[in-house]
Formats: sequence, C-alpha cells, structure tokens
Amino acid sequence: MIQIYGTLGPACSDTETLARLFEEGMTGVRLNLSHVGLDRAAEQIERLHAAARRCGVTPQLLIDMQGPELRVGALPAPLPLEDGADLRLGTDVPLPPAVLPHLVPGQEILLDDGKLLLRVTETLPDGALARVERGGVLRSRKSAALPGVDVHLPAMTDSDRENLRLARAYGVTGVMQPFVRGREDLEAVREVLDGAGGQDIRLFAKIENLDGVEKLPELIPAADEIVIARGDLGNAGPLWKLPALQKRIAAACRAAGRPFMVVTQMLASMEQNPVPTRAEVSDIFNAVLDGAASVMVTGETAVGKYPVEAMGYLARTVREAERYLEK
Repeated sequence: MIQIYGTLGPACSDTETLARLFEEGMTGVRLNLSHVGLDRAAEQIERLHAAARRCGVTPQLLIDMQGPELRVGALPAPLPLEDGADLRLGTDVPLPPAVLPHLVPGQEILLDDGKLLLRVTETLPDGALARVERGGVLRSRKSAALPGVDVHLPAMTDSDRENLRLARAYGVTGVMQPFVRGREDLEAVREVLDGAGGQDIRLFAKIENLDGVEKLPELIPAADEIVIARGDLGNAGPLWKLPALQKRIAAACRAAGRPFMVVTQMLASMEQNPVPTRAEVSDIFNAVLDGAASVMVTGETAVGKYPVEAMGYLARTVREAERYLEK
C-alpha cells in the first residue's frame, strides 16, 4: 500500500484535526526540523500519537533534517517584497554567512521554493543589494537557492545530531536528509542514528539538486527510500526540465528496486482553495503510475486553509490510481 504523508504545522496542530487527517487516509506525517527541535515539538508529537490511537492507526513519523539546505534567517515579521524594490541581503533578508561571498552582481537568488526571485545589483562589505524581480511575502526560515553556485555546508548541523540522538525516544520511524550530495552524507547520518540505537529507523535521501541526480547510482544503495523533492530540484535548472528529472529518478529507482517518494506542490492550490486543480490530481495519479511508494503534501496541511480537504483529495486519488493499476 502506498504511504500517504501530511506535514505537521499550525493548521493541523490540534488532536481533532490530526484525527480527521487520519480518517481521510493519512498514514504518516513529516515534521520539519528546520524550524524546531524534537524536544520542543514533544507536545505536538504527543497530540499526533493521541489522534492516531483514536483512529486505530500506527503512524509513520518522518523528521526532515536541516542538513546543508540554505535558508533565510529569522525575520521579525513576514516581509512583503514588491516587484522592482531594492533591499539589502544580509540585513533586510538574513542569509547564511557561507552565501555572502557568492553575492556578486547578476547572481539570482530564489526564495521559498522559487516563488520569489531576487537579483544581486551591488556587492557590499556586509552583504549585497538586490532587486526584487518576482515578489511576494517572505517568511522566516524559507528556502534559498543560488542557481549555478555550489555553496558548501556540512551534511549535518549540531541540532541535526541532537535530533538524531533523540529520534528513537520520540517514535521517529524515518529521517529525511536534504540536499544529499553523495553517499558520504547518508553514511554520516546513518552512523549517528545507529550509535543512538536507531538501527531500525529508515533513511530517506532527498534529491534536491543536480549533484544528487548524478550521484543516484551511489545514493540508491545507501538509502531506504529516495525522495524526489521537486521544490528545490525545480530551482536547479529551467523549470520545464523538472518533469524529465522526475521521470529519470523514478526509472532509476524502479530499476534498482528501491522505493521512492514524490513531494512538493502536489496540491499547492489547496493552501487557499477547497478544491484542487485537474492538473494536481493528475500529477498525483501519474506519480502512482510511475511507481511511487509514497507521496506527501507539505504546506497544504501545515499552513493551508483546507488541510483535511487536501488530505481527502490526496488519499482518494492515490487509492483510485492503485485500483487502476490492479485492472
């Protein structure tokens, strides 16, 4: 049976809503640890398990590590970015120090899975000036990407290591390692997990850049499941090339007999609307036909206006695709 994951967040943090998500067909959840540590999420995790017990479900709990992912720092409040506006990177928009040397005039910066686009206009001693080319509202800790630039960060942060050490005690069943660049990233995570008694915790390798795509032959044997993480993967090149990358990864996993997950924007319109687009349900259906072992929604359940409805459409579409395959 295909696993169906939601993502924990403010829109589904109460026991009642979580129970309704399980009733709609959710089998597991993702907890994004880029924003909070496992110890600070203890009450949220307990509500999750209480809802699962009410529904007679044994849920999968995946923790999504911070890893080498680039993210905007903390903002005092959501920051509106208007097209054509100028702002200072490093102050108005805090970025990791490792990014600053790469902020040269002309460099693009994609924020929040590419929803927002900035372009550097001038280098400054403490950062850079940039112009907003595609605006929107920027919130704390959203993803950042510099197309064409390799910003080297360690595979794990100190908080990642602490979360791995706590994983078993909190009932974690899987760890999602972002921006996997090579087998050594996965081996480093596995070593910490095993040292903390987490030998039975599954390791998910998120493919989010072209390095990960090219290293698939060495990643597939080292991971329990491959994640086609289309948000940042879609920033790695022209967006129209993303479907081919998804098909390529899926085919490699099928050939190797390795499970894979499809995630990101599966029902993105449902963050604001009670009904999905026809394209979105077709996307889910086709992911199942391509052999996906699991699918996941993120913002749709974490911060969306219609988390229960989104899970209902996701689960029903997955089960319909399974029935189609059985014919």
